[in-house]
Order: sequence, then structure tokens, then C-alpha cells
Amino acid sequence: MAFLTLSNGTIFEGRRIGAPVDRVGELVFSTGMAGYLETLTDPSYYGQIVTQSFPLIGNYGVIPEDFEGTPRLFGYIVRDLCDTPSNFRSEGKLNDFLLDYGIPGLCGVDTREIVRTVREEGVMNAMISDAPPADLAALRAFRVENAVAAVTGREKRVLPADGERRFRVALMDYGVKRGIVRSLRERGCEVTVWSAGTKAEQVLAEAPDGIVLSNGPGDPRENRDCAAEIRKILGSKPVMGICLGHQLIALALGGETVKLKYGHRGGNQPVKDLDTGRSWITSQNHGYAVVAESLRGVGRETFINLNDGSCEGMDYPDLRCFSVQFHPEACSGPRDTGFLFDRFIRMMGGKKDA
Repeated sequence: MAFLTLSNGTIFEGRRIGAPVDRVGELVFSTGMAGYLETLTDPSYYGQIVTQSFPLIGNYGVIPEDFEGTPRLFGYIVRDLCDTPSNFRSEGKLNDFLLDYGIPGLCGVDTREIVRTVREEGVMNAMISDAPPADLAALRAFRVENAVAAVTGREKRVLPADGERRFRVALMDYGVKRGIVRSLRERGCEVTVWSAGTKAEQVLAEAPDGIVLSNGPGDPRENRDCAAEIRKILGSKPVMGICLGHQLIALALGGETVKLKYGHRGGNQPVKDLDTGRSWITSQNHGYAVVAESLRGVGRETFINLNDGSCEGMDYPDLRCFSVQFHPEACSGPRDTGFLFDRFIRMMGGKKDA
């Protein structure tokens, strides 16, 4: 028996899974019906306790080939944990995975009620423990801090293109998912991955054909130094921003970001293309959004979220730059918006229709 205690005082009782340790984190939920491995290994979940809204988790086991990075989340909450996975690619059980990476969790809890609570009251802190804490002060004081510094790579890496090299891309790693790297390499890009703290001058000195700003965890406003380096890059090369990269571009150009009530997480998030009127189902994982109105006269809003109207994309034509809040590489989720990588490729090739 163990407990999930919310900072509003609500307590849920369940059974321990994963590492037998107590842990405090920011409680969020993911609406994906599949892709629990990608969720568990997405560095953007640093500092968070993730609740899966879909009830059955673990049924296809653990497949290392599908990992998006090193697990960084602080806890994991599910309704039913499958202990008998069935998939020809599986290499183990989910509970063993949680143990191996030191991730505590709970099963047998009412995840519907947890999701409903977060949806109605907003993201809040929570604690996984053997007994509910007597004092909630420390729980309520928790903050996700220095998130990008905790997840970024420490060393420069050069990854070859799949097949013939067409372009050389500099990728700023704020907590990058492997799917982004894979999407670029599949399109003939040699990818040089740089640590988040790398200076713009060092990146530009290697004369890349284009620059991609990756996803990552935490409050974008905590990364003012990264935004300052991005400002030096903008206008010199084609730039594509994804998720946190999208937010940092906005900050670099004097825009604002805001924390959403409960964020967008899962592979079934609807967005609307404002140019065509077409809707897309996208994969997302973020708790903050760009305030499009704060960039009026600087950039143009291109996508909006169909649930809450928040900004999902911006274009900066004069700077040869565009960004999206969602993940065009999916992983997991629909790959409908992979055409955005093709647009970036066209930009590096000097195409005017990009």
C-alpha cells in the first residue's frame, strides 16, 4: 500500500510499483492511448509525476528501440499495470523498467479522478509515499528548477545522414527526443548535437546549413541565457523550433509565454492550420504556451490549439524561421505533420515557397 498526496490535500491510495522511494513532483496527465514508452523516456517530463489517463499500461512491454531518451520523470501513476506483456519486440516488463531507472509509481488508483482534479484545479504538486505527509508545506513549496541543465547532453555529437548527405544541421539540445534526430537524418541531414549552453558563435563557426531548436522541460523563462544566444542566431541561417525551442524563439524576440492550466500531453491533441483551415491531430508535451499577441509585428501565428485556442505555431519570414509547439516527429502519435521537416529542408535549399 502507498499513497499519492496532492498539494490541495486530496489523498489517493494505491499499490507501489517501480522504485520503493518517496518522491515529490509536479502532477500532470497524458491522454495518449498508446506510447507509454515514449512518454516515460521523453526528457521533457523532468520533475513531473505523470498520470496516464488510459487505464491499461504495460501491455506491450518494454521496447528499447522506441525510447526517446533517458527517463527523467519523477513518478508514474497508472490504473492497471500489465505484468504479462505480449509483443514480439518486448524485452521486459514495465515494472522492471521503473525499478531499473529508480522511478517510483502507483497502480490501482482512480486515474480518472486524478485527471479530473488536475483538469479542474490545474497542475499541482504531488507526493508518492508510503504514508501521507503530516505537513504539506514542503510539498507545496516544490518547484521544477534548472530542468534544461539537468537533461541536456554534455558533449558535442555528430550523427551521419542516412544515405547521401544533403545538408548539415546544428541541433540545440534542450532535452531533445531521438525522433527529431531520426527525422532529420532520414531526410539526408548530418546532425551535430550541441549542449544547451553552447554559445551562438561556436555553432555558427561551423557554418551549418540550418539550425533546429529542440524540445525540453521546465519554464521557458528560466532559460534567458539560451534565448539570448538564439537571438544572435536568428536571421543568419534557416531555423526551426520545436516545443521549448518554439517558446525560446518567442522570448528571444521579446515575446511572452504563459503557464497553461494543465498543459497538453498526449498523441491526440488537435490543432488548426490558420493558413489552410485544415485540422491536424498532433503529439504534444508542454505546460507553457507562447502569447501570440506579444509578437504582433514581429511574427505571424500559424497554428492554434482547437481545445483552448492557445498558440501552436509561429512564422518569422524575415528571419527565415518558423516554430511549432507540437511534435512533428510524433513518437508517439500521428505523423501527419512530418511535412514541417520537409519545409525546413526546402528552406535550407533556398526554396522561396518555404
